[in-house]
Amino acid sequence: AALREFHRRGMARTTLAHIARAAGVTRGAIYWHFAGKQALFRAIRESVSLPLLDRSDLTLLREQAGDPLTRIGAFCKELSRACEEERDTRRAYELMSFKCEYVGELAAERQAMVVNSDRLRNALESAYRQARVQGALRADIEPAVAALETLAFLSGLMRLCLLDDGRIRMRVQAAAVIDAHVEARRAHAPSRVELPTRLTAGPRRRAARAR
Repeated sequence: AALREFHRRGMARTTLAHIARAAGVTRGAIYWHFAGKQALFRAIRESVSLPLLDRSDLTLLREQAGDPLTRIGAFCKELSRACEEERDTRRAYELMSFKCEYVGELAAERQAMVVNSDRLRNALESAYRQARVQGALRADIEPAVAALETLAFLSGLMRLCLLDDGRIRMRVQAAAVIDAHVEARRAHAPSRVELPTRLTAGPRRRAARAR
């Protein structure tokens, strides 16, 4: 009920009375289990972030067989899939990304997000280090840098998936974008992309020059 109300009104404009009414209980019943809105928000965040981190530990760290880069791609796709197909997961991500401010009573939650992000970064770096040992990671990319890149990539991917109303097309192209991200880090990928020294003139400019 708290997730629905927070998602509907935003964190700041939602009261315990709104949540109690939506849940069909009294405010006293809420206080029996939760100290207030911050505690409810933390429970929502943990219901999403902790399974995600457990999944990352399992996929990226414990499953040592097979290609580490493939495991990284599979983890990213699972995160995208959960956000797309699981309504409450998507609502929770939207709440944490767009519908609350990490100040005042929620300032501590920002630090918790830092800790969780660092745990995910460590898991990614471990997988990239394994890829380096297997010769699967490009020689010019350090595992620590690759982990930070993928962490930043995931943050942007999820944000665009949440924003997408059909025009950005990130939600339908997420798997292809993830594949491109992972494959660009493989040892067989070119270490650099040659860019033109100047932009090619468009059709109109070429026609104008011809005239």
